[in-house]
Amino acid sequence: MPPKLTSLADDALIAFDNIADRAAGLVNPSLRLGVTGLSRAGKTVFISSLVHNLLNGGRLPLFEAMRSGRVSRTKLEPQPDDAVPRFQYEEHIRALVRDRVWPDSTRAISQLRLSIDYESASGWGRLLSPGRLSIDIVDYPGEWLLDLPLLAQDYRQFSAATVSLAQEGVRASLSADWLALARAFDPRAEASEAGAAELARAFTAYLKACKSDERSLSTLPPGRFLMPGDLEGSPALTFAPFPGLPEGRAPKGSLLAMMERRYEAYKTHVVKPFFREHFARLDRQIVLIDALQAVNRGSEAVHDLERALGDVMACFRPGTSNFLTAFLTRRIDRVLIAATKADHLHHESHDRLERLTRRLVDRAVERIGMSGADIEVMALASVRATREANVRHDGHDLPVIVGTPMQGEKINGETFDGTRKTAIFPGDLPADPESLFQAVDSRSDDVLLPELNFVRFRPPAIEETGGGLKLSVPHIRLDRALHYLIGDRLA
Repeated sequence: MPPKLTSLADDALIAFDNIADRAAGLVNPSLRLGVTGLSRAGKTVFISSLVHNLLNGGRLPLFEAMRSGRVSRTKLEPQPDDAVPRFQYEEHIRALVRDRVWPDSTRAISQLRLSIDYESASGWGRLLSPGRLSIDIVDYPGEWLLDLPLLAQDYRQFSAATVSLAQEGVRASLSADWLALARAFDPRAEASEAGAAELARAFTAYLKACKSDERSLSTLPPGRFLMPGDLEGSPALTFAPFPGLPEGRAPKGSLLAMMERRYEAYKTHVVKPFFREHFARLDRQIVLIDALQAVNRGSEAVHDLERALGDVMACFRPGTSNFLTAFLTRRIDRVLIAATKADHLHHESHDRLERLTRRLVDRAVERIGMSGADIEVMALASVRATREANVRHDGHDLPVIVGTPMQGEKINGETFDGTRKTAIFPGDLPADPESLFQAVDSRSDDVLLPELNFVRFRPPAIEETGGGLKLSVPHIRLDRALHYLIGDRLA
C-alpha cells in the first residue's frame, strides 16, 4: 500500500482545486500531462520534439488520430496558469534545430498549453464533443517527484533511511566525509547556525557526488539540495540527516530540534505546495529514464534506478475515477515509463531495452505492492541523432550507428571536434535482462554487465523542403507514446 502523503486539510484543498479544474473542463475539455525524468533523461527534449511534431505535421504513423486525418489543427495557446513559468518551447527548439545543441536541463516547473482540433471517430462523439482538446504539459524535475515520499516520513525516519542507504556500496566512500563530520557533532548540543550550514554543505556534496556522470545514481532526496534555485541558503535547505540519533524528544534549543524544525519546514514550504498545486492535478504521466546510462555505470546504478522507480510509482494516485468522484479527486490513470536514447542502440536491441525497462518496473511495482494504474513501458528517442548502417568487419556484417559525436567525446583514444560523423558499434544488451539483475543481486565482481560503447551525439542536421521550411524533428516511437498518452481522448 503506497504511503499516505496528505492530511485531511490537504485533501480538502486538492478537492477545491479539482472542482475548479473540472468546471472549466466542461466548457473546454483538457488533459494535464505530467512530464518528468530521472537524471538527464531528456525531459526538455521530449516536450520540444512532441510539440514540434504536432505543430509541423511530423511523421506520426502510430498516432491514430493524426494518421487517419482526424486532427485538423494543433496550435499553441496562451499560458493557462499565470503563476507558473511558461515552457520556453521556441528557445529550446531553436537550440535543437538551428544550433544543433541540446537545450538546458529542467531546473524548475514550467507549463505549456496546446489545443488540438479534431473530428471524433464516432457519430455520437461528433454530436456530443466540441472537437477540441487542450493539453497542459507540466514539466518538472524528477528530483521533485522523489521528494514526495518525505511527506510520509518524520525527521528520524528520514535520517535512518538516508544514513542506511549512504552506507551501502559505492555510497559508503562518497558519504564518508559527511558522516564523519556528522558523528563529530552532538545533536543534543546547543543549536549552531554555523554547524547546521557546515553539515548541510557536506550532505549536499555527497548528493552531488552520487549524481555525477561517473556514478549516475538516482535516489537522491531532498531534491532541492541539488537544484536550490531562489531557496539557496534558506533555513529550509540548511539541515542534514544525523546518524545514530538518541532516543527521546529533542532537547529544546538543541541542534537536533533545529534539524527537525527545518526538515518539517522543507516539507511544508517546498514539497507540499508542489504536491497540491501541481502533482495532485495531473491526469496522465510520463517518466523518462536513462537505463543505458545506468547499465553503463554498473550494477549499483541499475539497482538504484530500480529503487528510484519504486519511490516514484509509490507517489502516484493510481486508478480511475467516475463522473462524481472526478470532481473531487484526480487519479493518474495512465503512466508511461520510457527508456530514452534508443537511437544509441541498433534497432535490433530496442526490444531488449524495452524488456530491461519492463523488468525494472515490475520489480519496483512488486516492491511497493502497487496496483490499479495502467502502466506501459517503451524505448524511444525523442530526437533521433543517429542513423543505422552495416560495416564489414573480419568477414562479418556488423550493425552500427552513425552520428556526430559532441565536441570532446572520446572513442578509442580519439577526441572528436563536434563536426565529423563516425560509425560506432554500440554493443548489445542481453536478450534476457535477468542477467543484469543477477549482477545486482549478487553484488559480485565476478558478474559482468554488458559493455556498451556509449557516447553523446549532437542533434541531427534537419533537412529543408524546397521552400526552405525545416522538416519535423526525427524520432523513434514518439508517435506510439503520444497515442498511449492522449489517443483515447481524441477518439
